[in-house]
Amino acid sequence: MTLPRHLHLLLLACCLLAAPLARAADEKEGKKEDDKPQPPVVTEHETTIGGETFKYTATAGKMQMKDDSGKVKAEIFSIAYTRNDTDVAKRPITFCFNGGPGSASVWLHMGMLGPQRVRVPDDASTPVPPYTTEHNPYSLLDVTDLVFIDPVSTGYSRPAEGEDTKQFHGYEEDLKSVGQFIHDFVTKHERWTSPKFVLGESYGGVRSAGLSGTLQDHYSMYLNGIVMISPVVDFSTIRFADNNDLPYVLFLPSYTATAWYHGKLSKELQEKSLEEVVAESEKFAYGLYSRAMLMGSSLPKKQMDKAVKRFAELTSLDEKYVRNSNLRVPMWRFGRELLRDEGYTVGRFDSRFKGVDRDNVSERYDYDAADAAITGVFGAGMNDYLRRVLKYEDERKYILGGGVRRWNYGSFENRYVDASETLRSEMSKNPHLKLFVACGYYDLATPQFAFRYTKDHLMLVPEYLDRVQVEKYEAGHMMYILDPAAKKLREDLIEWYDSATP
Repeated sequence: MTLPRHLHLLLLACCLLAAPLARAADEKEGKKEDDKPQPPVVTEHETTIGGETFKYTATAGKMQMKDDSGKVKAEIFSIAYTRNDTDVAKRPITFCFNGGPGSASVWLHMGMLGPQRVRVPDDASTPVPPYTTEHNPYSLLDVTDLVFIDPVSTGYSRPAEGEDTKQFHGYEEDLKSVGQFIHDFVTKHERWTSPKFVLGESYGGVRSAGLSGTLQDHYSMYLNGIVMISPVVDFSTIRFADNNDLPYVLFLPSYTATAWYHGKLSKELQEKSLEEVVAESEKFAYGLYSRAMLMGSSLPKKQMDKAVKRFAELTSLDEKYVRNSNLRVPMWRFGRELLRDEGYTVGRFDSRFKGVDRDNVSERYDYDAADAAITGVFGAGMNDYLRRVLKYEDERKYILGGGVRRWNYGSFENRYVDASETLRSEMSKNPHLKLFVACGYYDLATPQFAFRYTKDHLMLVPEYLDRVQVEKYEAGHMMYILDPAAKKLREDLIEWYDSATP
């Protein structure tokens, strides 16, 4: 039946009026069209790792984080790699993140774990742009599926429109959002029966220790293992302060390693191996040096003279400089002083790298030479890889780091941030939870001796101590940028995953 023309026009007018009213209602209920998440981009690939060739699937996209009412609070970007020829219900899965706080997972992704990587020269020189990516022979994709998480305000992860970033920028807040992401991912992709691991670098040590509690206590998700790369778990071990002498003691062996690398020690010490000379430094650090720190001005002059002399020998710093510093040389002074006579500074993240300042008289370096040398190659590599290989497009900037403002440590007010008790507690509750820690000798950000102190003070019962494995590498904070260290790290982790997986 054909409607009369006037009725047809009336019906059309009603429809036109109803459409905006419906859209307005949807918007009032938070149902804007652009609220719909962009579907993930899925691509298929093939690689050869450890002499084995296999196919895998890469999935890049954002997952909406919702509260209990269903309101979207944030979108978290991740890239997941799953091997195609295995039973996902039984295959290990590892959730990976860097630290900062405020860092994307680009460093672990493009440096250590992903199927492709960027290359940094092994001689600690700055790579020449433009930069490219290449096959990563040291990826762990043959051993475990990998999920790289960019916490809110890093990578492409952002708060939902109108949501305050304070909900995510803090110790507890971060554990809540990252923990929810892991829970939701495991549930959505039916991975509850998979052996589960978290792997974090730097502040990722604090995050992974805290997550062991969040996942276990809040979501009843028990982990098989935690991997920490150059971690900090207890901030009192790395925060220099007038009322905290601990970092001075714990950084000393890394000062010695750095001076040895640059050939600044005496002939007798230079002829020793790195392990031997660091062992000497550790012995002094836990012996006379610790006593000098504890006793302060009450230390007898003869012991002070002995301590000054030995400190100078183990760092190559001038005895007068050491004495005038009251035996307390923070990292930024050491990094400026060691190569001052050559006109160079040494890097914080990796003290093999050298920088040049505006002048040669300041007590601090102008920039971290290691960070400056590698940031460009990682940034370019990630942006190219996302579009060219993973076919993922986003108009916004991929934030490598620095996207968070003040980080809330409210639960640690008036004390140092320390997640070691959470780690001890969860390892005690879950006697199958294992911990692997990788540290670099040339790391002046989170030195290896600092984690030794943390391990020694976890207060695990003796029978649980063998579940903590610590390995050291002749490299810096990101030891995986050095090929020999990357090779050894992979070998160590393959063996450890085998022991930690049923």
